[in-house]
Amino acid sequence: MPEEQQEAEEGIAGGGGGWASTALQPVRWLRMLCRELGATFVAGVVLVYGLSQGFAGSFFRVASDYYWKDVQRVQPATVQLLSAVFFIPWVLKPLWGIMTDVFPVRGYRRRPYFLFAGVLGTASAAIVTMVNGLPMTSAILSFVGISTAVAIADVTIDACIAKNGIDKPSLVPDMQSLCAFSSSLGALIGYATSGMFVHHLGAQGALGVMALPPATLVFLGFFIYELKMYQHNVKEKVLNKVHMAVKGMAQTIKYPVVWKPSLYMFLSLALSISTHEGQFYWYTSKEPPNPGFSQEFVGMVHAIGAVASMVGVLVYHKYLKDYPFRSILFYAQLLYGVSGLLDLTFVLRWNLLLGVPDAAFVTLEECCARVVGRVRLMPMMVLSTKLCPPGAEGTFFALLMCIDSAGMLAAKAGGAAVLRALRVTRTDFARLWLAVLVRNLLRLSTLAAISLVPTADQTDVLLPRDLLAVAGDGSPPAAGDGDDEERLQLAKFADHVDDDDDDDDD
Repeated sequence: MPEEQQEAEEGIAGGGGGWASTALQPVRWLRMLCRELGATFVAGVVLVYGLSQGFAGSFFRVASDYYWKDVQRVQPATVQLLSAVFFIPWVLKPLWGIMTDVFPVRGYRRRPYFLFAGVLGTASAAIVTMVNGLPMTSAILSFVGISTAVAIADVTIDACIAKNGIDKPSLVPDMQSLCAFSSSLGALIGYATSGMFVHHLGAQGALGVMALPPATLVFLGFFIYELKMYQHNVKEKVLNKVHMAVKGMAQTIKYPVVWKPSLYMFLSLALSISTHEGQFYWYTSKEPPNPGFSQEFVGMVHAIGAVASMVGVLVYHKYLKDYPFRSILFYAQLLYGVSGLLDLTFVLRWNLLLGVPDAAFVTLEECCARVVGRVRLMPMMVLSTKLCPPGAEGTFFALLMCIDSAGMLAAKAGGAAVLRALRVTRTDFARLWLAVLVRNLLRLSTLAAISLVPTADQTDVLLPRDLLAVAGDGSPPAAGDGDDEERLQLAKFADHVDDDDDDDDD
């Protein structure tokens, strides 16, 4: 048994020392990871996933909503469209991954991109915070800069994870656990504190907090451990490998067993249009009979939703991971559409007729949306991994995540179009219920394409034998090509489901 695996099992066993030993298990686990993977790598994962993505991502969501509503005073349909613009850097994640692999700076492929992401994010957040009366165009560019900084940092740390996954395969589950725990804990803290900062500092002042996480990325760019490269032909070799991988992806996507479920996942995400901004403007409006929720309460509801999202993961792993793909995705999508009726009930104020206060009902709705959304997305992620051919797993998974991201981008833009068509404005919410109804019907319409999903179990092999027998470029996978393979790891997208969860309560 490898030494690091034995250390991990001993840490879990705990030595029978009672509650004190149990409390120290996470400490022993982190010490083992620091010893085997390097303390700077562990710190990098915590800073990127916990602080930059988890905390800053959740904090940014609440603070930016209030910024566009109260500072820029933009209509909800416009903000909904802007949310699609801010998501574009995440659609381009494979591009950032190729840049970190192919274009080293002074012999380093990771450090310079952490530095660039840190400077870009800090400068963008500082501009939004410090410049009063910032023109809308400048504010949009600054928000895109913040989003781009987080996306580049995410891809760069994913590349580090990919390399350590090759060097220490037995620790891959531990690394993913560290990523998931850091992201979830950061999101919980970000949501819980965002409302308080917005209330006391205002939306523009609260966005100043967004300058701190990218500033730590600058620090990370200086201290994270990375070997300097001295090869002079690496760029040409990697470009050639990327060309062959792209050719292999084009061949793979032509197989019906691959393109059919990929199309279903795109449709499922694209047809789940987002009406979040319209609902946000409505439930924070102080004009009766609107709910008029405070900033602190909005942040706390999102924090409770983050906990519910973790419950959704436990439900899936405990009870649903053995169901066939088509069955679990059919019932999850059906439940996803039906659960949207809670939003409709809330917007029409039927909850008051039932004697349920707004605060209690919206908390219930948020929890249901997060649990159902997580259960719906988890099998999609498993299905995506099953569609990746050997020899091009990293690049093809990046392609599938791009398709998913394009679906979410379409959902945000579609929601903006619906809100604008129904003339939902800052003060007129008379047709908001109709927008929510259209959203729910589109969710249910995805069920018409369920036949695109295979009936296989989640543990079955889906790819045909001829794809399994060759590498992604059409040639037999070469043994001992670990260094080149590592350079082809564009991103592991371990946080992709968490990104998707941000729209589950829309």
